[in-house]
Amino acid sequence: MDPVEQTPTEPVDYAAISATYGVLLGTVVLAAREGDEAQIPAHELLPLGAAAFALAKLIAKEKAETWVREPFVDEAAGRPKGRRLRYAVGELLTCTRCLGAWSSLGLVALRVARPREARVVTAVLATSALNDFLQSGFSALCAASNQAERAAGSAPAARNGARVS
Repeated sequence: MDPVEQTPTEPVDYAAISATYGVLLGTVVLAAREGDEAQIPAHELLPLGAAAFALAKLIAKEKAETWVREPFVDEAAGRPKGRRLRYAVGELLTCTRCLGAWSSLGLVALRVARPREARVVTAVLATSALNDFLQSGFSALCAASNQAERAAGSAPAARNGARVS
């Protein structure tokens, strides 16, 4: 990410984003003071983390969510549009790590406000994250297998079935 001096923004633009996050976080903290359901057990943290990962990736990278990014991001160039706050929001929407913090905030807020519904949303998103990891692992295994087959096919002794020591 470029330093503020190298972007068409001002520090106050990032301060506005940070302040918004802080106000939302404070609201969640105040809401969490009510009731026992606000307690999030440790065993829910991993699924919530996986769900935040999937949601951040969905918003920042997937074609289906271009409508969210379009006002702030030049999709062809993969760069934020405009100036000032618009540009800063574009940076946020293209950063999976940045969106991870916002996704986490939203998912925890949902968990505090509507625990039952949050568990369903978390399960769907966490399952999606697991699918992403499994698909990536499968692709890596296939690529390694194909590379090994090409390497074995180019060795003369391997084509004749002889072992090379």
